[in-house]
Amino acid sequence: MKASLRLLLLVATTVLVADQVTKYLAVSRLTDALDGREGVSRVTGFLTQHNLDNDPPPQGERRVTRPYRFIEDYWHFRYVENPGAAWGLFANLPDGVRRAFFHVVSVAALAFIFLMYRRTSLDQKMVRVALALITGGALGNFADRLIRGYVIDFIDWHWRNQPGMRWPTFNVADAAICVGVAFMLLDSLKVRRPEAVAAPLTQSPNP
Repeated sequence: MKASLRLLLLVATTVLVADQVTKYLAVSRLTDALDGREGVSRVTGFLTQHNLDNDPPPQGERRVTRPYRFIEDYWHFRYVENPGAAWGLFANLPDGVRRAFFHVVSVAALAFIFLMYRRTSLDQKMVRVALALITGGALGNFADRLIRGYVIDFIDWHWRNQPGMRWPTFNVADAAICVGVAFMLLDSLKVRRPEAVAAPLTQSPNP
């Protein structure tokens, strides 16, 4: 495997694993969905959990959120199921239409990102890391939609609970995508040096 593809695989896999592990911890610590389960059963419960609004858990059990105040008035951990895109876009579409739409969009986006990555040169290290981060983030959220039909968000940033001063709840995959986009913007602002003249200047003959 080429070194460039190894970088993509390493960064994207790291982001994907970190995203799913933190989402598992969010379900485990911020809800009661996995209470009473042990070992492999907890992982199975995480992978097969139901949507709170559309598919309540069996036996009338309801998961309740247990938010954790990491930094009071600024940073909380709060469990949210987002069936739509960022800021809840398209969340009101019919379930079947919404799932098909996001699956097609996710696959197309991943294919486009991979194509962009293959077209980068070896000296575009920041762009390659950026695309790898975006790939890992896209895979993390795509895995959620594929398994559950919604994305698990749990990082809640806000400013003293002031109206209009709350960032939409997000996750590690979203953070990786944002960092990747920021890296690409920074790379686009870099000053490009003009290429060196290919052929040396001819010297005038000695008199």
